Amino acid sequence: MYAVIGAGPMGLAAARNLQKQGIAFTGLELHNDVGGLWDIDNPHSTMYDTAHLISSKRMTEFSEFPMRDSVAFYPHHSELRQYFRDFAEHFNLKNHYEFATRVISMEPEGSGWRLVSECNGEQQSRLFDGVLIANGTLHTPNIPKLPGEFAGKLMHSSEYRSPSVFQGKRVLIVGCGNSGADIAVDAVHHAASVDISLRRGYYFLPKFLKGRPIDTLGGKLKLPRPLKQRMDAAMIRMVIGKPSDYGLPNPDYRMYESHPVVNSLVLHHLGHGDIKPRRDIQQIDGHTVTFTDGESADYDLILMATGYLLDYPFIDRQQLNWPAGHDAPQLYMNVFHPQYDNLFMMGMIEAAGLGWEGRNQQAKLVALYIREHQQGSAAAKAFKQIKQERAGVNLDGGYEYIKLARMAYYVNKDAYLQALKTHIDELEAPPAEPAAAKAAHA
Repeated sequence: MYAVIGAGPMGLAAARNLQKQGIAFTGLELHNDVGGLWDIDNPHSTMYDTAHLISSKRMTEFSEFPMRDSVAFYPHHSELRQYFRDFAEHFNLKNHYEFATRVISMEPEGSGWRLVSECNGEQQSRLFDGVLIANGTLHTPNIPKLPGEFAGKLMHSSEYRSPSVFQGKRVLIVGCGNSGADIAVDAVHHAASVDISLRRGYYFLPKFLKGRPIDTLGGKLKLPRPLKQRMDAAMIRMVIGKPSDYGLPNPDYRMYESHPVVNSLVLHHLGHGDIKPRRDIQQIDGHTVTFTDGESADYDLILMATGYLLDYPFIDRQQLNWPAGHDAPQLYMNVFHPQYDNLFMMGMIEAAGLGWEGRNQQAKLVALYIREHQQGSAAAKAFKQIKQERAGVNLDGGYEYIKLARMAYYVNKDAYLQALKTHIDELEAPPAEPAAAKAAHA
């Protein structure tokens, strides 16, 4: 019996693939339903009222369970919550889950893992053959220390739910990832003023190009990486200009070396003066914030859109092959532990365009490896050697990703999908017929 921790998209993909391979499992989910962060009623969700998917539905959905045609190109979070509930119902996954259950600890014991969980105040200790950790990567906020003391309201984007919090306030958004850009646009319609502070430049992409979601365009012609970076950057400059045209810093790295911001409105509001660009924060004194260019302004609310830190509080970092000084566990394909054959980190991965189907293929590979390892197949033994030798090797496709904690588990989509396909094909291949048997058939 295996344990699956989490019932968000990755947990459901893991459960579905174990189900396909006939591997017994029990799911453990902190909330009382499936959907993970996409269920805004989940007390542990970081979702906000106006949130939509930043990749289009057809590039994101599970291939065996497409979203309805009536769902928008970029669905609202409520539509996605229903999608995951329908997915779990369709494949009868809920019956495998224990809901309202918190995993308190897990540690190796014999050939398995001892998990202690809690439900309704009662603890339970169980020994599982293995564990698939799929509790998500967007739970623990990254809150850098600010230089000085702020006298107004300070909050992180993880706390943000409704734009009503901005009503009549002078607002400063710190950071401009996809959530930061979305929240800044929300604030425009409620706040007295909205400024946005950036340390570094970002590449901005419109959600639609030629009437289609931007992530559905291109890809048919495979270009060499440097040429693709130059051509795509040039196309975006032609369509929307450079960030500096809107008062923002230009990126000091090449296209695709950090996750782009997919937002059609934040540049619109910058161009109309609804949002004022600011440089990095140098000092805070009461309500007054001074920036590195010497300018200053007063604010009532600072919202830190500064991302999240990987956090798995129920397991010791050493058990995850997570050395001090590293921003993420050192695993093969961000999944496979070099020593343990029954511990898998699910969904600790980010890549533009990977979608849930890419993560589903990840879960397929894990389920196949469990099956083949249980059978002692030659393919499993070969893969075991690979995961030992390549732990911590990043499938970056030759891209030089910027050195940030949020990029520590970033991969190149094409390189990752190709590795998945290669290993899946190897584990699915029928065992080679012995030479003596071949001769007898001749």
